[in-house]
Amino acid sequence: MANTLATAISTWAEPRLAKANINMVTALVAMLTAIGLGTGVYSFIVGHQHLYAVTREVPWGILISTYAFFAITSTGLVLIAAISHMFGGTAFAPLANRSVYLSIITIFSAFAAIGVELESPWRMLIYNVISPNLTSNIWWMGTLYGLAVGCMLVEFIGILTSRWGLALAVGVLGALAEVGANTNLGAVFATLTARPFWYGSQLPVFFLCSAFASGAAVIILFSYLGAKMRGTEMSEGSFKALQSAGKVLALTIFLLAVAITWRMISFFVGGTQLGQLAALNLLKGPLSVNFWVFEIVIGIVLPFVILVGTQMKNPAAMSTAALMYLVGGFFNRFDIVVAGQQVPVYYGWDNLPSYMGYFPSAGELMVVMGAISLTLLGFLLGERFFGKVFTSGHH
Repeated sequence: MANTLATAISTWAEPRLAKANINMVTALVAMLTAIGLGTGVYSFIVGHQHLYAVTREVPWGILISTYAFFAITSTGLVLIAAISHMFGGTAFAPLANRSVYLSIITIFSAFAAIGVELESPWRMLIYNVISPNLTSNIWWMGTLYGLAVGCMLVEFIGILTSRWGLALAVGVLGALAEVGANTNLGAVFATLTARPFWYGSQLPVFFLCSAFASGAAVIILFSYLGAKMRGTEMSEGSFKALQSAGKVLALTIFLLAVAITWRMISFFVGGTQLGQLAALNLLKGPLSVNFWVFEIVIGIVLPFVILVGTQMKNPAAMSTAALMYLVGGFFNRFDIVVAGQQVPVYYGWDNLPSYMGYFPSAGELMVVMGAISLTLLGFLLGERFFGKVFTSGHH
């Protein structure tokens, strides 16, 4: 098996991408990854409380939202790949193999972010196995994401070694595991009655819709960058696949805009006071710039206008819209996580403030940089060592 895999890698590698400028960028991104994630490892030495800005009042910060961002993105990529693999000949087919690979990279970026956020991640690994809690959303989330990672790795090995039946069967199982993990991630928030901003049935479905949007955005952006690295024009099939991904992105952006609108309305029509305060935090409070500028304008309005205005005929415009959506999506995850905690649970008692303070520390931002850099590094190395499998068509 090892010899077969080594032969496959040598077959699919693209030596022409071993250019000096690409190697320099790869080295720089590798250094940023090491610095960022090394900062997270350093937190185990000095103590998380000294390096991170989270508190007892706001215990989940930007590292949790970063985890959610990458985990949700991984789900979207898996679903795009699964649609192509299950229904061969679909418009997504030329994007399928790259989607599988990027789903692996993004889930590892998610694990890196949450791994250094937890004070004892090894306990999670141990007790997840020897002391399962079947009533816990977090247990199901971790278990299903672990299963999904294993399936995606086996699927990608099947793709590299031309074992299409194995790749298809395991890929479908991985997609189902990702959907279960993604909705359980939403349920981690949605089942907390003490936090009205999160509580309700919308977030699991919202996260799944966000997954499709994020997956489409990532595959558009990195497919475009892959073509630019090669200095070639996209094939007709790849361009049509990109247009299909652009249509998915435009549609899901519209649906997310509708969902956000009705979610805000629901807080002020029969909602609780704490839910209203959390919503006002986004509308005109400390998080209003995040919400209006990054979530709404950069993450929803501009990408939708660009995609519809260009009718998905310009790859550069599509990749710009995809990048803008990803920026807005990152802030959306941050705002959901933080806004749900900043309103004190015992608001109104003992002169508590309307919003508890939280702003990411330098250490947290370094870890975020490391997680993002890890995704970029994985992309660059993937194009170098598996590039031909991304451009050779669909199994």
